Amino acid sequence: MRKDARRVDVTTLMQCCIDLKPTRKENEVFINRKIDITKLVEYMEKCKAEGKKYTYFHAFMTAIAKVIYHRPKLNRFVANRHMYEHKDIQLSFVAKVALDDKAEELMLVIPIDENDNMDSIAAKIAGKVEKLRSAQVEMEGANSTADFLGKLPNIIRVPIFFLIKILGKYGMLPASITDNNIYFTSMIISNLGSIRCGAIYHNLADFGTCSSLTTIGEISDEVVVNEKGKQEVRKVCEFGVTLDERIADGFYFARSVAMIEQILQDPVLLEEPVSKPIA
Repeated sequence: MRKDARRVDVTTLMQCCIDLKPTRKENEVFINRKIDITKLVEYMEKCKAEGKKYTYFHAFMTAIAKVIYHRPKLNRFVANRHMYEHKDIQLSFVAKVALDDKAEELMLVIPIDENDNMDSIAAKIAGKVEKLRSAQVEMEGANSTADFLGKLPNIIRVPIFFLIKILGKYGMLPASITDNNIYFTSMIISNLGSIRCGAIYHNLADFGTCSSLTTIGEISDEVVVNEKGKQEVRKVCEFGVTLDERIADGFYFARSVAMIEQILQDPVLLEEPVSKPIA
Protein backbone atom coordinates (compact mmCIF):
# COMPACT_ATOMS: atom_id res chain seq x y z
CA MET A 1 0.00 0.00 0.00
CA ARG A 2 1.70 3.20 -1.19
CA LYS A 3 1.19 6.46 0.72
CA ASP A 4 1.62 8.62 -2.41
CA ALA A 5 -0.69 6.82 -4.86
CA ARG A 6 -3.64 4.49 -5.33
CA ARG A 7 -3.50 1.18 -7.18
CA VAL A 8 -5.13 1.12 -10.62
CA ASP A 9 -6.39 -2.01 -12.38
CA VAL A 10 -5.10 -2.66 -15.91
CA THR A 11 -6.17 -4.88 -18.77
CA THR A 12 -4.58 -8.30 -19.13
CA LEU A 13 -2.83 -7.12 -22.31
CA MET A 14 -1.33 -4.14 -20.50
CA GLN A 15 -0.19 -6.35 -17.62
CA CYS A 16 1.64 -8.55 -20.12
CA CYS A 17 3.26 -5.45 -21.66
CA ILE A 18 4.38 -4.32 -18.20
CA ASP A 19 5.90 -7.73 -17.51
CA LEU A 20 7.64 -7.90 -20.90
CA LYS A 21 9.06 -4.38 -20.64
CA PRO A 22 9.30 -3.53 -16.92
CA THR A 23 11.44 -0.37 -17.11
CA ARG A 24 10.59 3.16 -18.26
CA LYS A 25 13.55 3.36 -20.60
CA GLU A 26 12.05 0.43 -22.54
CA ASN A 27 8.71 2.23 -22.87
CA GLU A 28 9.61 5.78 -23.82
CA VAL A 29 7.66 7.57 -26.53
CA PHE A 30 8.55 11.09 -27.64
CA ILE A 31 6.11 13.62 -29.08
CA ASN A 32 7.49 16.79 -30.61
CA ARG A 33 5.49 19.53 -32.27
CA LYS A 34 5.49 23.25 -32.92
CA ILE A 35 2.65 25.08 -31.20
CA ASP A 36 1.23 28.30 -32.59
CA ILE A 37 1.33 30.71 -29.64
CA THR A 38 0.62 33.97 -31.51
CA LYS A 39 -2.45 34.65 -29.36
CA LEU A 40 -0.51 33.75 -26.22
CA VAL A 41 2.20 36.29 -27.13
CA GLU A 42 -0.48 38.96 -27.58
CA TYR A 43 -2.08 37.98 -24.27
CA MET A 44 1.25 38.10 -22.43
CA GLU A 45 1.97 41.56 -23.81
CA LYS A 46 -1.42 42.68 -22.53
CA CYS A 47 -0.69 41.22 -19.10
CA LYS A 48 2.70 42.94 -19.06
CA ALA A 49 1.03 46.28 -19.80
CA GLU A 50 -1.29 45.65 -16.85
CA GLY A 51 1.70 45.08 -14.56
CA LYS A 52 1.31 41.32 -14.26
CA LYS A 53 4.68 39.57 -14.09
CA TYR A 54 3.81 36.42 -15.98
CA THR A 55 6.28 34.40 -18.05
CA TYR A 56 5.73 31.86 -20.81
CA PHE A 57 6.92 29.21 -18.37
CA HIS A 58 4.01 30.14 -16.09
CA ALA A 59 1.61 29.80 -19.01
CA PHE A 60 2.90 26.37 -20.02
CA MET A 61 2.92 25.15 -16.41
CA THR A 62 -0.71 26.22 -15.98
CA ALA A 63 -1.82 24.64 -19.26
CA ILE A 64 -0.07 21.38 -18.35
CA ALA A 65 -1.58 21.39 -14.84
CA LYS A 66 -5.06 21.88 -16.30
CA VAL A 67 -4.63 19.03 -18.78
CA ILE A 68 -3.26 16.61 -16.17
CA TYR A 69 -6.21 17.45 -13.91
CA HIS A 70 -8.66 16.47 -16.65
CA ARG A 71 -6.54 13.65 -18.14
CA PRO A 72 -5.78 11.54 -15.02
CA LYS A 73 -3.93 8.81 -16.89
CA LEU A 74 -1.10 11.32 -17.33
CA ASN A 75 -0.73 11.21 -13.54
CA ARG A 76 -0.01 7.50 -13.44
CA PHE A 77 3.15 5.44 -13.05
CA VAL A 78 4.27 1.82 -12.96
CA ALA A 79 6.16 0.49 -9.95
CA ASN A 80 6.97 -3.10 -9.06
CA ARG A 81 4.96 -4.21 -12.15
CA HIS A 82 1.77 -2.54 -10.87
CA MET A 83 -0.04 0.58 -12.12
CA TYR A 84 -0.64 3.47 -9.73
CA GLU A 85 -2.15 6.96 -9.90
CA HIS A 86 -0.70 9.84 -7.89
CA LYS A 87 -3.03 11.14 -5.19
CA ASP A 88 -1.94 14.70 -5.96
CA ILE A 89 -0.73 16.71 -8.95
CA GLN A 90 2.79 18.07 -8.59
CA LEU A 91 4.85 19.71 -11.31
CA SER A 92 8.59 20.06 -10.93
CA PHE A 93 11.67 21.63 -12.43
CA VAL A 94 15.32 22.28 -11.67
CA ALA A 95 16.50 25.84 -11.02
CA LYS A 96 19.93 27.35 -10.56
CA VAL A 97 20.75 29.20 -7.35
CA ALA A 98 22.33 31.87 -9.57
CA LEU A 99 22.54 32.44 -13.32
CA ASP A 100 26.11 31.22 -13.51
CA ASP A 101 27.80 28.12 -15.00
CA LYS A 102 29.16 27.06 -11.61
CA ALA A 103 25.97 27.77 -9.66
CA GLU A 104 24.35 24.91 -7.80
CA GLU A 105 21.06 23.43 -9.02
CA LEU A 106 18.16 22.55 -6.75
CA MET A 107 14.93 20.65 -7.35
CA LEU A 108 11.70 22.64 -6.99
CA VAL A 109 8.24 21.07 -6.73
CA ILE A 110 5.01 23.00 -7.31
CA PRO A 111 1.87 21.41 -5.80
CA ILE A 112 -1.28 22.01 -7.85
CA ASP A 113 -4.62 22.72 -6.19
CA GLU A 114 -7.96 22.43 -8.00
CA ASN A 115 -8.53 26.18 -7.63
CA ASP A 116 -5.15 27.18 -9.02
CA ASN A 117 -4.87 29.30 -12.16
CA MET A 118 -1.94 31.07 -13.81
CA ASP A 119 -1.96 33.83 -11.20
CA SER A 120 -1.60 31.47 -8.23
CA ILE A 121 0.78 29.09 -10.01
CA ALA A 122 2.99 32.02 -11.07
CA ALA A 123 3.02 33.22 -7.45
CA LYS A 124 4.05 29.76 -6.21
CA ILE A 125 6.88 29.53 -8.73
CA ALA A 126 8.08 33.09 -8.20
CA GLY A 127 8.05 32.65 -4.43
CA LYS A 128 10.20 29.53 -4.51
CA VAL A 129 12.63 30.85 -7.11
CA GLU A 130 13.00 34.18 -5.28
CA LYS A 131 13.84 32.44 -2.00
CA LEU A 132 16.23 30.14 -3.83
CA ARG A 133 18.18 32.95 -5.49
CA SER A 134 18.18 35.24 -2.47
CA ALA A 135 19.77 32.47 -0.38
CA GLN A 136 16.80 32.51 1.99
CA VAL A 137 15.73 28.94 1.30
CA GLU A 138 16.96 26.19 3.57
CA MET A 139 17.94 22.81 2.22
CA GLU A 140 15.10 20.39 2.90
CA GLY A 141 13.69 17.12 1.66
CA ALA A 142 15.50 15.52 -1.27
CA ASN A 143 17.75 18.55 -1.78
CA SER A 144 19.13 18.21 1.75
CA THR A 145 19.50 14.43 1.46
CA ALA A 146 21.27 14.71 -1.91
CA ASP A 147 23.65 17.31 -0.46
CA PHE A 148 24.54 14.90 2.36
CA LEU A 149 24.79 11.69 0.32
CA GLY A 150 26.75 13.31 -2.50
CA LYS A 151 29.63 14.03 -0.13
CA LEU A 152 30.03 10.41 0.98
CA PRO A 153 32.79 8.18 -0.45
CA ASN A 154 31.88 5.60 -3.11
CA ILE A 155 32.24 2.65 -0.75
CA ILE A 156 29.42 4.03 1.42
CA ARG A 157 27.33 5.98 -1.12
CA VAL A 158 26.90 3.25 -3.75
CA PRO A 159 25.37 0.62 -1.38
CA ILE A 160 23.06 3.31 0.06
CA PHE A 161 21.74 4.19 -3.39
CA PHE A 162 21.25 0.50 -4.16
CA LEU A 163 19.04 0.26 -1.07
CA ILE A 164 17.24 3.50 -2.01
CA LYS A 165 16.31 2.06 -5.41
CA ILE A 166 14.90 -1.10 -3.82
CA LEU A 167 12.85 0.82 -1.25
CA GLY A 168 11.61 3.18 -3.95
CA LYS A 169 10.33 0.26 -5.97
CA TYR A 170 8.02 -0.70 -3.10
CA GLY A 171 7.06 2.83 -2.06
CA MET A 172 8.91 2.61 1.24
CA LEU A 173 11.20 5.64 1.01
CA PRO A 174 11.11 8.29 3.76
CA ALA A 175 9.94 11.85 3.12
CA SER A 176 13.54 13.05 3.36
CA ILE A 177 14.06 11.47 -0.08
CA THR A 178 10.68 11.88 -1.77
CA ASP A 179 9.79 15.44 -0.66
CA ASN A 180 10.94 18.14 -3.11
CA ASN A 181 12.16 15.40 -5.41
CA ILE A 182 11.40 15.90 -9.10
CA TYR A 183 11.46 12.13 -9.65
CA PHE A 184 8.41 11.70 -7.41
CA THR A 185 6.10 14.17 -9.17
CA SER A 186 3.48 14.09 -11.91
CA MET A 187 5.69 15.72 -14.54
CA ILE A 188 9.13 17.31 -14.86
CA ILE A 189 9.22 20.47 -16.97
CA SER A 190 12.36 21.93 -18.52
CA ASN A 191 12.27 25.46 -19.94
CA LEU A 192 15.00 25.23 -22.58
CA GLY A 193 13.77 28.34 -24.33
CA SER A 194 15.40 30.38 -21.56
CA ILE A 195 18.80 29.15 -22.78
CA ARG A 196 17.89 29.49 -26.46
CA CYS A 197 17.58 25.76 -27.03
CA GLY A 198 14.99 23.67 -28.81
CA ALA A 199 12.60 21.18 -27.21
CA ILE A 200 15.03 18.26 -27.14
CA TYR A 201 14.24 14.65 -26.34
CA HIS A 202 15.03 13.88 -22.70
CA ASN A 203 15.04 10.40 -21.21
CA LEU A 204 12.90 9.29 -18.29
CA ALA A 205 14.39 7.85 -15.10
CA ASP A 206 13.55 4.38 -13.85
CA PHE A 207 13.91 5.70 -10.31
CA GLY A 208 10.87 7.36 -8.75
CA THR A 209 7.28 7.74 -9.90
CA CYS A 210 7.44 10.36 -12.67
CA SER A 211 6.24 9.03 -16.03
CA SER A 212 6.62 12.15 -18.18
CA LEU A 213 9.10 14.92 -18.91
CA THR A 214 8.32 18.01 -20.96
CA THR A 215 10.75 20.34 -22.70
CA ILE A 216 9.80 23.82 -23.90
CA GLY A 217 11.85 25.40 -26.68
CA GLU A 218 12.36 29.03 -27.58
CA ILE A 219 9.80 31.17 -29.36
CA SER A 220 10.45 32.02 -33.00
CA ASP A 221 8.76 33.49 -36.07
CA GLU A 222 7.62 31.07 -38.73
CA VAL A 223 5.97 31.62 -42.09
CA VAL A 224 2.84 29.50 -42.44
CA VAL A 225 0.04 29.21 -44.97
CA ASN A 226 -3.31 30.20 -43.45
CA GLU A 227 -6.78 28.85 -44.23
CA LYS A 228 -7.13 31.34 -47.09
CA GLY A 229 -3.98 30.02 -48.73
CA LYS A 230 -1.95 33.12 -47.94
CA GLN A 231 1.38 33.24 -46.16
CA GLU A 232 1.68 34.94 -42.80
CA VAL A 233 4.20 35.11 -39.97
CA ARG A 234 3.16 33.39 -36.75
CA LYS A 235 4.81 32.98 -33.35
CA VAL A 236 5.59 29.34 -32.69
CA CYS A 237 7.17 27.41 -29.84
CA GLU A 238 8.61 23.92 -30.05
CA PHE A 239 7.16 21.56 -27.48
CA GLY A 240 8.42 18.08 -26.64
CA VAL A 241 7.27 15.46 -24.17
CA THR A 242 8.69 12.05 -23.31
CA LEU A 243 6.16 9.62 -21.84
CA ASP A 244 5.96 6.11 -20.49
CA GLU A 245 3.70 4.39 -23.02
CA ARG A 246 2.38 1.99 -20.41
CA ILE A 247 0.30 4.64 -18.62
CA ALA A 248 -1.95 5.33 -21.65
CA ASP A 249 -2.23 4.77 -25.40
CA GLY A 250 -1.04 6.97 -28.26
CA PHE A 251 -4.50 8.40 -28.89
CA TYR A 252 -4.72 9.56 -25.27
CA PHE A 253 -1.29 11.19 -25.49
CA ALA A 254 -2.06 12.92 -28.80
CA ARG A 255 -5.34 14.35 -27.48
CA SER A 256 -3.60 15.55 -24.33
CA VAL A 257 -0.98 17.47 -26.31
CA ALA A 258 -3.77 18.90 -28.50
CA MET A 259 -5.53 20.13 -25.36
CA ILE A 260 -2.38 21.93 -24.20
CA GLU A 261 -2.22 23.58 -27.61
CA GLN A 262 -5.92 24.50 -27.39
CA ILE A 263 -5.42 26.23 -24.05
CA LEU A 264 -2.38 28.18 -25.20
CA GLN A 265 -4.28 29.35 -28.28
CA ASP A 266 -7.12 30.58 -26.06
CA PRO A 267 -5.07 32.00 -23.16
CA VAL A 268 -8.10 33.38 -21.29
CA LEU A 269 -8.52 29.76 -20.16
CA LEU A 270 -5.36 30.22 -18.08
CA GLU A 271 -7.29 32.58 -15.81
CA GLU A 272 -9.79 29.87 -14.89
CA PRO A 273 -9.25 27.26 -12.15
CA VAL A 274 -7.49 24.14 -13.44
CA SER A 275 -10.52 22.14 -12.34
CA LYS A 276 -12.88 23.95 -14.74
CA PRO A 277 -13.63 21.68 -17.73
CA ILE A 278 -12.13 22.59 -21.09
CA ALA A 279 -14.86 23.15 -23.66
